[in-house]
Amino acid sequence: MSAPPLLVLGVRRSGTTLLRVMLDRSSQLAVPDESYFVPQLAHRHGGRPDPDAFVEDCRRLGTLQEWGLAVEDMRPPAGATTGEAIAALYRRYAELQGKPRWGDKTPMYMQHLPLLARLFPDTRFVHLLRDGRDAAQSFLAMPEGIVTRTWAHPRSAADFACQWRTEVEAAQGLGRRVGPERYLELRYEELVAEPERELRRLCAFAELPWEPEMLGYAGEVDVSAKPHQQRLRQPPTPGVRDWRKDLPRADALAFEGIAGDLLRRLGYDLLEADASYPAPAGRARLLRYRVRISAWNATSYALQRSPLWRRRHPRLA
Repeated sequence: MSAPPLLVLGVRRSGTTLLRVMLDRSSQLAVPDESYFVPQLAHRHGGRPDPDAFVEDCRRLGTLQEWGLAVEDMRPPAGATTGEAIAALYRRYAELQGKPRWGDKTPMYMQHLPLLARLFPDTRFVHLLRDGRDAAQSFLAMPEGIVTRTWAHPRSAADFACQWRTEVEAAQGLGRRVGPERYLELRYEELVAEPERELRRLCAFAELPWEPEMLGYAGEVDVSAKPHQQRLRQPPTPGVRDWRKDLPRADALAFEGIAGDLLRRLGYDLLEADASYPAPAGRARLLRYRVRISAWNATSYALQRSPLWRRRHPRLA
């Protein structure tokens, strides 16, 4: 039986790209940049795909073209489920990198965790947690054009707090369902402070050999076209963001009003340590966010299931 895949989970700007780069330097594991296509293929093809229709859709995905997959690589194995057909695309990518095992790091998939667990029933999950106020400050400072803005896009620290809380709790819920054999939590703050120790812990969990080269990424990763990833030019560095200095106090309090109790449970300090969270206004905002993101996901699902999807994704190869 082949070794299970490894999926990196984490809210945006939580250090998942750093962890992906470290893992991808393993001789045994290929972890591509963000893929985005898993929910699309899963929603379009249900439980078991028609092979010709699956190939036709794959030929419209720029990611697979960037991976170097040929048309014949896209055809599902005979009798494959949709999850097995998607996994075969990743396996082929790993083979092209000369590696026996695959992984993924796509923060958008934090909105689709039950789907991931259903598609890949043997996968292992590593959830990278970061103080949400540091993640919020990093996210809000990103240059224009890096992230596609939709009507579900966070536009303030409070909006980001809603996303951070929802996704962190969803990942922890997944961890409780699949158990410690398949779910591991790491802290970003500990990863950058003690990278070898934390990577060794992750390698033991994932049954990967520890390799010192996993920490040798500085100067080896091309980030020339990625202004939001320039920290990869340097080795793991604690304190590159500090919400206490960089995030306005009003924004930090707004964040805590929505997710302060979760921050407290995770051991992070609060500006108002004795306050009762979430505040009533925070509860209302969180509810509005969850209604909005549910509507966004339902709209996306309907589009992905419709003939309009192919009109919006012309064939590339």
